[in-house]
Amino acid sequence: MNIQTPRRFFRGLGLAMGMTACFLLAPATSYAQYSAPDLRTGAVGEKYHVEAAFALWSPSLFGVISSDQFGIVGDKIDFTNDLGFKRTKFGDMRFVLRPSEKHRFRIQYTPVQYEAETTLKRSVKFNGLLYPVSLPVQSSFGWKVWRFGYEYDFIYKSRGFAGVLLEARYTEFSAELNSVIAKESTIAKGPLPAIGGFGRFYVIPEVALNFELTGFKVPDVDARYSGNYFDWNIHGTFNVNDYVGMQVGWRRMTTFLNIDNDLGDTKFQGLWFGGVVRY
Repeated sequence: MNIQTPRRFFRGLGLAMGMTACFLLAPATSYAQYSAPDLRTGAVGEKYHVEAAFALWSPSLFGVISSDQFGIVGDKIDFTNDLGFKRTKFGDMRFVLRPSEKHRFRIQYTPVQYEAETTLKRSVKFNGLLYPVSLPVQSSFGWKVWRFGYEYDFIYKSRGFAGVLLEARYTEFSAELNSVIAKESTIAKGPLPAIGGFGRFYVIPEVALNFELTGFKVPDVDARYSGNYFDWNIHGTFNVNDYVGMQVGWRRMTTFLNIDNDLGDTKFQGLWFGGVVRY
């Protein structure tokens, strides 16, 4: 599995945090004399029971897929070098149900879809067939992630809160290669649990900084099944009022899924922009 060096990763993390802070803290000077907001009465955007958010995400791309068939081991096919996938924008939807102050039920859906036409620069084996070099191919890749979670905020102070996240994540990937030789496709899907944390800090009553991390690794109990994922999300929210807000953030999502004869290894990271409404 290809892993980015720690120095490069934290450099990107620091840049994203700096951009987020600059975007959201611009109005802070006029509020310099504000005292710490009380989340129950003074913080804008904390008085709600239902929250819905939508974001546009344009991440950088790393990914490889492979599929074995008929006893023929498939090659690891690279998204960019072999298939020619380009950077693309995706939508991301989130819903939160908050029955009481410290309890939140969360649903998030992230659909990722790539399509490309290219000429192979090397011969590759996929799903039991050989695709020779210089063959024109059409390819598609889909990666859909559903997250169902429960958050309990065990720390709830005047200027922010922190909680633990328990999640069930359902991941599905599909891949297809289409050429004059054949049209082959594969689908792999599987549920994964997760555990993580979420924190929010109010700089001023209208501006909140948020940090979220979840992840899980499948125990090595069966060689046919393995997987792991980690999801970082750092973002800021400017609340126009209690019902509407604007958001900007940086997200990094890595997923490795190996089920029977199919493998997917992906990494997406980059800035996102969105909005949120509450009731």
